[in-house]
Amino acid sequence: MEIKEVMKNVNNFFAEHVAPPHKITAVEQGEEEGWKLMLEVIEEKEYMKKYAKDEMVGVYEVSVNGEKEVTSFKRLDIRYRSKVEH
Repeated sequence: MEIKEVMKNVNNFFAEHVAPPHKITAVEQGEEEGWKLMLEVIEEKEYMKKYAKDEMVGVYEVSVNGEKEVTSFKRLDIRYRSKVEH
């Protein structure tokens, strides 16, 4: 299934270059070739553990081309993991 391959490629890319993804929250196929994903990443995990702080979660938007390669990503938000969204 194509969507599974896209998710796997994004997971591998983030694990290698940014941080291991915590959760992929959205996947949608673009109008043209490609995909848009939203995912959450635990930011600076070791720092937070060291200072007994709540973990920070970064929310990222990721673009994937027709060959299922990550072409761009940007962090849209960062929040405490325990923060309740309204």
